[in-house]
Amino acid sequence: MTKKIGLLVGEQGDWKFFHEIAADLGRIYEPVVFERKVYQTPLLYGRLNRWAFSRGIRTVLKKSDLTFFEWASELLIEATRMPKYGPIAVRLHSYELYAWAPHINWDPVDRIILVSQAMQRKFNALFPDQAHKTTVIYNAKPLDRFYPDMDRPFGFDLGMLCAFYPRKRIYEIVIAVHELRQKGFPARLHVAGGRITGPDLDEYYVSIQQLVDRLDLRDSVFFYDHITDTPEWLRQIDMFISNSYWEGHQVSLVEAMASGCYCLSHFWDGAEEVLPGDNLYIGESELQEKIIAYSRLPANDQKQLREDMRRLACEKFDLQDQLSQIRAVVAGLLPAG
Repeated sequence: MTKKIGLLVGEQGDWKFFHEIAADLGRIYEPVVFERKVYQTPLLYGRLNRWAFSRGIRTVLKKSDLTFFEWASELLIEATRMPKYGPIAVRLHSYELYAWAPHINWDPVDRIILVSQAMQRKFNALFPDQAHKTTVIYNAKPLDRFYPDMDRPFGFDLGMLCAFYPRKRIYEIVIAVHELRQKGFPARLHVAGGRITGPDLDEYYVSIQQLVDRLDLRDSVFFYDHITDTPEWLRQIDMFISNSYWEGHQVSLVEAMASGCYCLSHFWDGAEEVLPGDNLYIGESELQEKIIAYSRLPANDQKQLREDMRRLACEKFDLQDQLSQIRAVVAGLLPAG
């Protein structure tokens, strides 16, 4: 009889990093997918939905031989307050470490997948009694979708693929572009990902727009909403920049590497697991120096570095390796028979 695997995706059902994993597991096991049911009944609205939320999770737990949680979210908080029905695995990405993890009862959880060694260190520092349950499996994407134009000449088109979160530090890169142009370099910045609304997020977006206007950069800084064809968009980018101060394992950076973009990153904890040391910088002045140095290289040297970027991405972040490792975690937790 085919074993059943419960799939519970937190963060309001954010499947963006999980589609390939779920499909792969579904070829081996019978999936039991949690679907949040919301009642709009005016009376008892909150109480009824809390009951439905808890009941839905319990149903998946009872039906499954193993449950897999994508994101260590409120779903796992609720599940770990219930009786243990079978093995539990979870994949923790990044910000859940402080938003949700302190509220989770980690004792019933059997395996904790972190997306980088840096995230594993952070988790183990907070929950040392759970360290023996952790393993690192990097994020991965089907990189064969990203086919670069290696003969495209360098055109000073810089790219960032991220929503307007303050931790992405788009504001500082706009200033860096202004300073590069003041020095005579025709830098252009392309930022894709779209606006996010919420406390502090609206003012961040507005501040960036005002900065672009005040620096007279409307012809040099371009904003795009959510990108549906990421490979095509990245093929128009010469150099990809990750300026975050916090990441788990940045998928867009891996995609840019696979697209043949030359990539530079602020040295957020874990960036060294993705890029070589020469591609990391501390401050924006060092970033500008690296951009200028690359722009002055002969075309063949630029091409070689871009090819190195793609090769590194394909060697370290291959989707099949990720799927194989997750299958091994699941198989190791399931009872024999």
